[in-house]
Amino acid sequence: MLTQTANRDSRPSFWLRVREFAVPPSMIETATARRRIGDWAGACAAAGIDVDLNPRSLARTHGQELAAQVRADLRHLAPDLLRWHMPRIAPDGLLRPGLTISLARYDTAGRHGPCPVHLVARTPPAWADGGQRISLALWDGSRSEADACRHPHSRPHPRFRLDLHRHLWDARRTDELRIRSGADRPPADGRLVPDADLLRTVPQGYRCAVDRWAAEAGMLLHTEGRSTGTVTVRLGARHRLVLDLVADSDGAGPPALRIAAAATDAGGSALPVLPDAATWVLPDLELIRTGSIEVEVDRLHPLVASALVPDCSPAGSPRVSDRAGQPRLVECRGAQHRIGLVNGVLAPLDHDPAEVRREELLAALTGTPLPCLRAIDEAHRHPDCLIGVRERLDHGDTAGALAVVEGLLGPGALLRTGALRDELEAAAQRRIAYGLFRAGLVGPGPGRIRIHPDRRRSRDRRSHPRHASTR
Repeated sequence: MLTQTANRDSRPSFWLRVREFAVPPSMIETATARRRIGDWAGACAAAGIDVDLNPRSLARTHGQELAAQVRADLRHLAPDLLRWHMPRIAPDGLLRPGLTISLARYDTAGRHGPCPVHLVARTPPAWADGGQRISLALWDGSRSEADACRHPHSRPHPRFRLDLHRHLWDARRTDELRIRSGADRPPADGRLVPDADLLRTVPQGYRCAVDRWAAEAGMLLHTEGRSTGTVTVRLGARHRLVLDLVADSDGAGPPALRIAAAATDAGGSALPVLPDAATWVLPDLELIRTGSIEVEVDRLHPLVASALVPDCSPAGSPRVSDRAGQPRLVECRGAQHRIGLVNGVLAPLDHDPAEVRREELLAALTGTPLPCLRAIDEAHRHPDCLIGVRERLDHGDTAGALAVVEGLLGPGALLRTGALRDELEAAAQRRIAYGLFRAGLVGPGPGRIRIHPDRRRSRDRRSHPRHASTR
C-alpha cells in the first residue's frame, strides 16, 4: 500500500528504507519455512503477529463450515507478506496505528449473529506500538469488554480492508498481484488527467492507480450485489472523488467510469469506499519502474518479486550491511592502529594491556585517553551504525538491532551511557508498554508508560490523526 509522506510525495527513498528495515530477510525466511510445513502459528510468531483466536473452539461457537474456512485461510496465510503490505505512515514508515483490517469475510449473517464474521488484523495504538506487533483475531459484530479494553477501534475499517485483495496475504493467490497492480500493462501517468478542472482538485504528488479504478470499483460493488453504482475515493483527509460506474449504452461492453469531485455535504459518507490498496500505485512496482530497486539483489519479498517480475533471477544470499567483527583502523599517534573484538569485547589490538590500563586510569582522572580508546568509547556511546540500529528497533527488529550491536562491540560488551544505550532502553520500555496494553493493564492517559523524553517527542506526534498519514 502506498503511504503519502508529509509533503504528499511518495519518495523512493522513503520506501527503500521501509523495504530495508520493516520486514527483514531473516523474518521472511523463518516465516516461509514454518508456513511451508503447515505451522501457521509458528509463521505468525516469526513475523511478529500475535494470534487472538482459537481454531479449535470455532466449530463450537460458529459451526463446522466456518471453522473449516478459517483453518484453510490460516494455513495459507503468509504473515510476512501481510506485514509487507500493511498500511504505513510517514515519516518513519511504521505501521498505521489503531487499525482493524478485514482479511477475509465469512457470510454467516443470520446463522451466528447479525453481522458476517471477519478474520481481522489489528495494529495497536501509537502509544503502544513498541515492536510493531500485529494481532490476528475474529470479529463478529459484538464488542466484548476485552475488545473495548484492548483496542480503540475493534470494528473493521471500511477503507483499509484486504478481504478484496487476498493476493496481498494469501499464498494461494499471490500470482494475482501482477494483474491487480497493473504490472502487466505499460506504466501510466498515475495522475487524474480526464478533466483539467478536476486535476486542480487533486494535490500534486499523488500516484493514483486510475487505470485500475474501474475494475476495482466493479469488484467492490459486486460484493454488494450490484454491477454499477457510485464509489468514493479518498485521497487524504480532505480530498475525495466520486467514481460512477455506468452501464454501457447497448449493454454489450463493460461499464464506463466517470470521475467527479465529491460533494462537500455529508451524503458521500454513505457510499462504499474504494479500498486503499486499490487506490494507489503499488510502491514496489513504482520502485521497479523508476530503477530505485533491483530485484536480483533480494530487495523485494520473494512472492512480490516473482509476481511483478516473473523472469527475475533467483534471490541471492541475504544482505549483509557490514562485516561484523572485522578490525577497524584508527589514526593513533601518527600510526594506523586496529581495534577489534577480543574475547567478545571491542579492544585495541596494537597496544600493550598494561598501557591500556594506564590510559584508562588517566581517562578516569579526566585525562585525554589514546585515540584508540576514544574510538572504542565513541562506538559504545554514539556509533556510526546508530541510525540503522534505531530503524531496526522502531520497526520491531530487535534481533537484527542486537546483531548489529554485537557485531560492533562484541557479545560480552557492557554498554556505556550514551545515545546507543538510550535507544535500547527506550525500545525495551516501548515493548513493556505493548505488553501491558495487550494484557489490558494500562491505556492512554495518566497511567501511560513514559519512554525516553527525546524519543517521546518524536513519536507522540503520530498519535494524533492530523500527524498520521493522510491516507
